[in-house]
Amino acid sequence: MSEQRVRHMVIFCLRHDSGSPESETFLHDGRAILTAIPQVECFEVLRQVSPKNDYDFGFSMEFANQSAYEAYNEHPAHGRFVRERWETEVTRFLEIDLEVMN
Repeated sequence: MSEQRVRHMVIFCLRHDSGSPESETFLHDGRAILTAIPQVECFEVLRQVSPKNDYDFGFSMEFANQSAYEAYNEHPAHGRFVRERWETEVTRFLEIDLEVMN
């Protein structure tokens, strides 16, 4: 297992209009649910500003190492968020997982 930090990012589009109460609720709930998972560090909610990319939002977070990232993926709260919110409200996404190089 790598001991390097892992940055997990996902950019995505929602079924809801950008700026709508529903999209803001999704972003708020995503932050609240995912940051409650002990392994999650440096969580950020991001909004796209570049015309070069047609995704609307992003979540970015870091993990101490690969083991912490795997524990996050297996955490029941993460699984519930994916099943109950992500799969029903996200229309498309791109996931990026990077080892942080120092």
